[in-house]
Amino acid sequence: MTHRWDPDRYLAYADERGRPYVDLLARVGATDPAHVVDLGCGPGNLTSLLADRWPDATVVGIDSSAEMVAAATDTRIDFRVGDLRDWVSSGAAAGGVDVVVSNATLQWLPDHLDLLPDLVAAVAPGGWLAFQVPANFHEPSHTLCRELAAEAPYAAHTADAQLPDSHEPATYLSALAALGCEVDAWETTYLHVLAGQDPVFAWVSGTGARPILQALPADLRASFEEEFRRRLRAAYPPQPHGVVMPFRRAFVVARVPSWSSVEPVETVREER
Repeated sequence: MTHRWDPDRYLAYADERGRPYVDLLARVGATDPAHVVDLGCGPGNLTSLLADRWPDATVVGIDSSAEMVAAATDTRIDFRVGDLRDWVSSGAAAGGVDVVVSNATLQWLPDHLDLLPDLVAAVAPGGWLAFQVPANFHEPSHTLCRELAAEAPYAAHTADAQLPDSHEPATYLSALAALGCEVDAWETTYLHVLAGQDPVFAWVSGTGARPILQALPADLRASFEEEFRRRLRAAYPPQPHGVVMPFRRAFVVARVPSWSSVEPVETVREER
């Protein structure tokens, strides 16, 4: 089942979601790229940072959600509705993009580790591939949702829900280094201090929990949300300064070799 995105709900935490994008771009050393692509551009608010940094570049933003692309308003950028896998497999950009950025998108593709050779092949020699993925799928914000969804009466509706997942930074480093790239990989845990009623639910209902919530019929969704909120409040109790939600993310910046084209090789997987 393919879930639908809500740009307004997603942008409710625009500052917190935007900080990893800024941290990722800070490690990209491109000085004067001609062609820049943002894969999974969402509502385009962060893609604008690419046009700000490289005003002479042609910047393209691609997202599979028509709702997200419709919310993108920066006229400097060519926003398109499309699946990044189709963009890669078409070969239209093969070796012709100077910077490819993907922020909090690849975790939605179960086979994204196998996609890395083709992503590297889309980058011009000496160019850059930079991506960031959430790495917090063992935190209560995700485990509580999955556990509740596996219970009756919800399990009958949520079994096929598309759920995000990612790999360790070291796994991405090994896979890209095997392709000849110079790789900078790291992880950061942000401590987001959230305000408002049930703020962790508000956060995850805009992203990771959406497939499960949308898979439920309306009558069951209400009871699910009520119980999910209760469990999240217990896992993330309010403090005098707000509700603290730790959020671990994995970052990768790869410089594509300038001496030859990249041939796909078998990727390396970690024990999961």
